[in-house]
Formats: sequence, C-alpha cells, structure tokens
Amino acid sequence: MPIGLFLFLVLFSFVQTSESTLFDLVIDASMQEESIYSGESVVVTGKVVNQAYETYPGIEVVIKAGSETTKTFTDTEGIFRGEISDFRGVPGTYTVDIVASGYGITGMHSTEFQLKGEPSRIIALQQKLTTDEAINYLSSDESDFEKNPIGQILFKHYHGLLRELLIEQRDSAKPNAEQVFLEQQRLISENLRNQAIDEFNPDSGVFDGYRYDDYIYNLNPEIKDVIQNQLNYTKNAFEDAQKIRDEIIANGGTFEEARKAYLDRISMPKELLEKFNEEQIEQIKEKQKTNQ
Repeated sequence: MPIGLFLFLVLFSFVQTSESTLFDLVIDASMQEESIYSGESVVVTGKVVNQAYETYPGIEVVIKAGSETTKTFTDTEGIFRGEISDFRGVPGTYTVDIVASGYGITGMHSTEFQLKGEPSRIIALQQKLTTDEAINYLSSDESDFEKNPIGQILFKHYHGLLRELLIEQRDSAKPNAEQVFLEQQRLISENLRNQAIDEFNPDSGVFDGYRYDDYIYNLNPEIKDVIQNQLNYTKNAFEDAQKIRDEIIANGGTFEEARKAYLDRISMPKELLEKFNEEQIEQIKEKQKTNQ
C-alpha cells in the first residue's frame, strides 16, 4: 500500500472517532413559539437520543438564550422541556444554544426565535451598558483618559447613558394616575369589607341550619345550582377527610400521619375546581336550553 494512502486512511479514521466522541448525543429541539413578545416565556422542547436513536433518561440539558440560561433533564422517553420565564431584550433574532450531557457523552444543537415588539428605553440602555467596552469605561476614572481624547469622549458617552438609565428607571417606578386611583379604590373596598365583617360578626361556616338555608334561598337563580353543588362538594370532602383521619388514628397510626392524610383529602387543586365549575356551568346551559 502506498504511504500516502495509508496516512489518509489513518487521518480519516481519527476524524470520525473525534466527531463521534463530541456528538454522541443527537438533540431534536423546537421552539414552542418561534416569535414572542418581550416579557413572555421562551419555551424549548425536544428529545435527546444517540446515533442509534436510543433514548437516555436523566440527561442534563442546558438551554441558553441571550444572557439567560435554564437547566432541565430528559424523562424516561428522552424528552425535555426548558423554560426561560419573562424573557426581555431588544427585538430581534436570538440564537438558542442547547447542550445535553450525561453518561460521559455530549450533544449540541442550536435554534432561533424572533423577539417582537418595540424595545423599551430601559432595555435598550441596559443592552448598551452591558458590553465589554461599556463596562470598561464605567469601571474607570476620567483621569485615566487625560491623554486620550477618544477615550474621554467614550467615557462621557457611557456615563451619560448610565445617568439616562437611572432616570428612566426612577420615572418608571413612579405609579401613574390610573394606578394610584385603582390602589385607592382597592383600599376603600378592603376597608368596607372589613367593616361589614366586623358589624355582621359571622360564625364559622356551616352546611346546614337557618343561616345556610337563608343564604341558598337568596342566591341568584342563575348561579344557585353551581354554588350549592360547590358547597356540597366541599362538605363531602371534609367529611371524607375526617373519616380518613379517625380511621388512621383508630388503626394505630400517628397523629402526623392522620393530619397529612386529612390535609391531602381536603386539598383541592386549581385544575380540579376549574373542571368542576365548567361541568356545572355546562349542566346549567343544557338545562336552560331544555326549558326554552
């Protein structure tokens, strides 16, 4: 075999091995929304596999967008979801760099998203003041540029931008007239509510008796069934929780175990309550259609 051909084969083999070591993991990622507005969340989803399309659970996935970074892990199917909340920046195109690593192997991938909207003055100033050049001049003394006219101009320029940023931040922190009015109305409403509670002096909530009957009787007929069903649902949950608590203690369980079981039963996730209300409203609509 000629020597030149032998060297070519050796080098070609080395390049393949090197690349497979760096990119053993393949990342298939996409943006949940390719275009977002400033202040929205940047959500990246994807899947991590090897060259044979085998998935890896527990792979660390680092996602970097602009100056923001978040970290997540793959599930048993190799799927990951990362979110950078309240992403802010100057409108434009941003590159999202994704690095997955684990079990001694690594993968890299990049994607993009478009940040829409008009840049706020504060964000634009912050972007200008976080460059290496700006930081250099802001951390220096003006005397450092006595013999450097250009340096003096840039020193004054960046310090002027800093003063402008501080003024913008101060002004933005001042509540406008509408915010002041709404806050005043909120305080008035809260005071009136507390005053009514003090005057009425209600007892603890009950699910029977004349007060309960009077409350149900005076409800708006359109929402009466929904409210009554909600109260019955809550009542049943508390009764079940009390039974569970008493059974645990009667069977030799500790007070802490009984308390935890009691709280678990009466805890109602927001999603469950929303689903319950939606079902009740649908039933009322159906009833109204039938009566028409």
